[in-house]
Amino acid sequence: MANEPAKIGVLGGMGPEATVLFMHRVVAATPASDDRDHIPLLVDNNPQVPSRIAALIEGAGDDPGPVLARMAAGLEAGGAAALVMPCNTAHNYTSQIRAAVSVPFLSMVEMTGERLAANFADGCRVGVLGSPALQITGVFDREFTARGGIKALYPADREAMLGAIRAFKVSAHDEKAAKTVCEAGRELKAAGADILLIACTEFSLVADQVGQVHRMLDSLDVLVEETIGFSRRAAGRSLQDAPGKVASA
Repeated sequence: MANEPAKIGVLGGMGPEATVLFMHRVVAATPASDDRDHIPLLVDNNPQVPSRIAALIEGAGDDPGPVLARMAAGLEAGGAAALVMPCNTAHNYTSQIRAAVSVPFLSMVEMTGERLAANFADGCRVGVLGSPALQITGVFDREFTARGGIKALYPADREAMLGAIRAFKVSAHDEKAAKTVCEAGRELKAAGADILLIACTEFSLVADQVGQVHRMLDSLDVLVEETIGFSRRAAGRSLQDAPGKVASA
């Protein structure tokens, strides 16, 4: 029917808890007075996507790219008007995803870079809380450099970050992992970060705690806002009731 929000395809399962969190935040942030006002989400919640950590850090295991490309094609075939992926590290495979479909892929990394560039002057220092794969591959560094020379800072203890990610995949309420992430945030604040960036959707589970450490932007919230915005724009709906729960840099 006319003016219905456009269907968004979600490449999920990386991890499953993060995908559910993304869906929850989309529902919570969507201005709605009835079920029909909410965003239709077609979700491929595939925990069997090959390990991004193994592929990007250890140089082992299967390539996640072809699996993600097949998922993207399936979501397009299912009627998705655009695709999103609530996993920062998996954005290393953006080119393969885009090559597999004709609909837009809304990149969380690109949109986060845009948000930071719009709110901070050149030379802004961003403390990146995420998988060490982000630093190793430079996925955010390239985006920051292209948008005014934003500088990324990373925690020194890569193994601690990996341990926290793995712990959250076991339990969303792991207190030790939450403490590790917050300690890394304090380290980056002390190193001169102007803002902390949650760049792992597992760490989005403890965004409220990170926000108590320092000024913070959650890349998942950026994705949520853009998901809602795209879907409503495609339907010709007004965006004046912008989602109120999305963190702003």
